[in-house]
Amino acid sequence: MGMKLDQIPVRQMKGVSAQKEQELHAFGVHTIADLLDYFPFRYEDYRIRSLGETKDGEKATFEGKIIGHPLLQRYGRAKTRLTCKIAIDNILVTAVWFNRHFLQEHLVPGRDIVLTGKWEQHRLQITVSESEFPDKGAARSGTLQPVYSIGGGITQPWIRKLMKQALQQYGPMVEEVLPVELMDKHGLMLRRDAVLHVHQPDDIAQGQAARRRLVYEELFLFQLKLQAYRTLNRKRMDGVAHVVDAESIREFVRTLPFELTDSQKKVVNEILIDMRHPSCMNRLLQGDVGSGKTVVAAIALFATVRAGHQGALMVPTEILAEQHYRSLQKLLGGVGLQVGLLTGSLTEKKRRDVLAGLQMGLIDVIVGTQAIIQDGVNFRSLGLVVTDEQHRFGVNQRSVLRRKGLNPDVLTMTATPIPRTLAITAFGDLDVSTLRERPQGRKPIQTNWVKHSMLDRVLGFIRREVEAGRQCYFICPLIEESDKLDVQNAIDLHVQIQQAFPDLRIGLLHGRLGAAEKDEVMRAFSQNESQVLVATTVVEVGVDVPNATLMIIMDAERFGLSQLHQLRGRVGRGGHQSYCVLIADPKSEIGRERMKIMTETDDGFEVSRRDLELRGPGDFFGTKQSGVPDFKLADMAADFEVLEQARDDAADVTAKPDFWSAAAYARLREVLRKEQLFQGDLLD
Repeated sequence: MGMKLDQIPVRQMKGVSAQKEQELHAFGVHTIADLLDYFPFRYEDYRIRSLGETKDGEKATFEGKIIGHPLLQRYGRAKTRLTCKIAIDNILVTAVWFNRHFLQEHLVPGRDIVLTGKWEQHRLQITVSESEFPDKGAARSGTLQPVYSIGGGITQPWIRKLMKQALQQYGPMVEEVLPVELMDKHGLMLRRDAVLHVHQPDDIAQGQAARRRLVYEELFLFQLKLQAYRTLNRKRMDGVAHVVDAESIREFVRTLPFELTDSQKKVVNEILIDMRHPSCMNRLLQGDVGSGKTVVAAIALFATVRAGHQGALMVPTEILAEQHYRSLQKLLGGVGLQVGLLTGSLTEKKRRDVLAGLQMGLIDVIVGTQAIIQDGVNFRSLGLVVTDEQHRFGVNQRSVLRRKGLNPDVLTMTATPIPRTLAITAFGDLDVSTLRERPQGRKPIQTNWVKHSMLDRVLGFIRREVEAGRQCYFICPLIEESDKLDVQNAIDLHVQIQQAFPDLRIGLLHGRLGAAEKDEVMRAFSQNESQVLVATTVVEVGVDVPNATLMIIMDAERFGLSQLHQLRGRVGRGGHQSYCVLIADPKSEIGRERMKIMTETDDGFEVSRRDLELRGPGDFFGTKQSGVPDFKLADMAADFEVLEQARDDAADVTAKPDFWSAAAYARLREVLRKEQLFQGDLLD
């Protein structure tokens, strides 16, 4: 058979009708290779147990002999309860089946039976979920049966049968992917054996060994793509080599209204070294809320302009774009740089002027939403793109710029401090710079957790802060009333706060407002025309109102730790003492632990570490935009040691001089060729 498994349609399998084929397609199974890689997420243990080794309430499989005649009871319209006495380990127990009346005729005294169900020790009773008769050829008993993610018309027995058939027919054709050196290094079984044993393990140890092999492979191949991309990127010398003398940078830093922290100086040096190199910079700047990332970005943008190029700062929203525009005008305008703003709400005339200014090189730095890299926007010489965390600058955006003949350096900023475990996965193709210190003069934010019953005291606290000339955020998780969640909502809360403070102007901000309405609400708050802003989490990222000193979060247990920390970071941006009040009555232990952590630390890296421990990596980022991949088997928290090993191995392999030509790595190169980002880059 000359065809490869990824070329054979799953329809060729016996028993796969057109209907079943469509249902398999819905699970991403199109070929035999897809089917064999559709791994179980757990196993049902049908190995025979004794009553003595089974705990009360545990589900297990037992072998016994039918002793008494079955008794059938009917109740309700169509419900039945079937009971029968069974001897297991010389103990007489009662087996109970619900709505399985058709089994009555098979329960013959003296016949052997295998039961799987919940053991109730005090009643000497098994509530049976499945049963088999050895004289009919018991299919499950004595085995570990795989459990697959299924739906539609696909049942567990059907997919188990299909998988067994596929393993017998096509298992020997499974090709090896990993080089022998790596399998020997880590003591990994062959891929062919791993695929067989992950679907049909003889015992737990064999299943775990198969999983370990496949998890390593999955993480290694993912890291291989990132490391190969990184290696090729460094070899390519078609980037912008920024030539800028150190003295002009030092002069610019002296014009800043504050002293740089040691952490900022270190990070600036890392960025400038990258910018001087002719290969493209691809660096992640991560720092806690208020650690001074914008200033670092401003220095990098200054450097690109001094080297004769233009810079761009790309952010997700117009509010943020205008805020950064004002900040950069203060920092860069003072040394003669022209800063422009490009957003969707510009008038047609202003837009034309900005586009012309960019094309002729009259604008040195442009701030805007993702529109700044779209068609119709042309630069005289783009040297650096700085992007916000919500616009992960991926391969697609790079190709947009490459088609324009541009290969700028890229600096991605994130205010979500990422534990190393996740950073090397989500951002394995980036070099990482980290800001650990806070700028001088920033006071720690005092965080308190109170119950809903103390709301009146919280309102009194708001009154005191407002009378001192300060402002307050009041955050809640939903926009309008929900029957499912007993949580405060923005619209009701706005009314409630207005009633509590009839003499104050209370703003309302939520996701269903139009862009112009949001901008107006934020403008009024930032200029102290409104004293309290009731909002959903739209204020989470980037909004900067130095006069706001109080952040109150309603139903705080509904938020993740990282989100709570981001919200807290909206205050404490001026010289006054700031406070965060969490109003919550958490029902769960995890909810209480979140509140406790928030009151104990305001270090974002510590918050992230403990968030990962509490939640696991699955929803750490919350959204797909982060670039964290979906793995079939790997779990980033449980398998982080394998992940780090896979990264180191991938870096070693791709750095070898013969990686792009040696026969030992031919299969790996084939894997890379399938990735769009490597088209035109791989030359054997």
